[in-house]
Amino acid sequence: MSMDLKGKKIVLGLSGGVACYKAAELCRALTKEGASVQVVMTEAATHFIGTVTMQALSGRAVYTDQWDGRIPNNMAHIDLTRDADAILVAPCSADFIFKLAHGATDDLLSTLCLARPHTVPLLVAPAMNVEMWEKAPTQRNVAQLRQDGVRIVGPNAGSQACGETGMGRMLEPHELLEELVASFQPKVLAGKRVLITAGPTYEAIDPVRGITNLSSGKMGYAIARAAREAGAEVTLVSGHTALETPYGVRRIDVRSAQQMLDAVMEGVAGQHVFVGVAAVADWRVENASAHKIKKDGSAAPTLHFAPNPDILASVAATTSLSGWPYCVGFAAESQNLIEYGAAKREKKGIPLLVGNIGPQTFGQDENAIVLFDDSGHTVLPRASKLELARQLVSEIAKRLEQRSLLD
Repeated sequence: MSMDLKGKKIVLGLSGGVACYKAAELCRALTKEGASVQVVMTEAATHFIGTVTMQALSGRAVYTDQWDGRIPNNMAHIDLTRDADAILVAPCSADFIFKLAHGATDDLLSTLCLARPHTVPLLVAPAMNVEMWEKAPTQRNVAQLRQDGVRIVGPNAGSQACGETGMGRMLEPHELLEELVASFQPKVLAGKRVLITAGPTYEAIDPVRGITNLSSGKMGYAIARAAREAGAEVTLVSGHTALETPYGVRRIDVRSAQQMLDAVMEGVAGQHVFVGVAAVADWRVENASAHKIKKDGSAAPTLHFAPNPDILASVAATTSLSGWPYCVGFAAESQNLIEYGAAKREKKGIPLLVGNIGPQTFGQDENAIVLFDDSGHTVLPRASKLELARQLVSEIAKRLEQRSLLD
């Protein structure tokens, strides 16, 4: 639990749709993150989930009627948003999208959205049948909302309650939570493209055995999420991990170091930033067997090793032609981090290197890192990997801005 929303006041709006059942889980997740949740439901939403359920999960009275007398001045559409940090409508039906796009105010939730202060962001999570989503009127209304500054989150494609398959599924609660958290992060990388490697590589010995390492991928995935939160278009080239791809991040799965290099070099053109976080094997088995090596009493096999390609150096070499991408490397050391980290940055010829003491950080949710650049080194004290990732993204953004000023 990150508590990213601690102290935030969120108005959670529900319009009519079967996806209301997901709103219950979302409400619970928001409160666990430390948010104060005020639920407002349309009359249609009450046909899919009860107000008592949402009251129990939010710990607050649920409002459905713009004439609700529980508010002394009878102005729920005003009072419920004046101290809000954000409004999230999930699910948001085709009908409710129409209302928002055209400024209709025939119920509490639509009136509340229109009357919100300009400082309160509005996010909507569409949820509807695939045919309804794809129809021109819906797409016109969605385009209008985007033009009006409303943030559209989703939808996803998949099976639907009606039995059909396609776009229109509301995002899952954990994805909506990520999107809401992201809405509060500064967009310091807006308009930038970021390519990241993460996780371990695997070098085959035979079809069922191989050499790998203990990297969990958590730091690389945290950086991918933080970069996307900061407004970047993010591509993540990943070795095998048990982690779920951060929402909105494009992921390319690879296994070996050579596959990772191929994927990186294919996608590096046009990138503004490259962050090499993956724990890439230094060596591969040159005489890997095409068939499983049998344990039949004979002598143990002799393995011959060949050096793997240096992915970071390969990317850094491309910057001499265009000046991009800005390269950030990672180094895990078991001792003498300051000495080895500074030397490694010089050897790689990159502007920024991130060092940490490993391998005890592998698989952990927290870390402490050191940033090495031309001016020396800066220690970022122990924190969650996501918090460190956000700090790193901020540091990268500062350096990009300085570079732009110099250019």
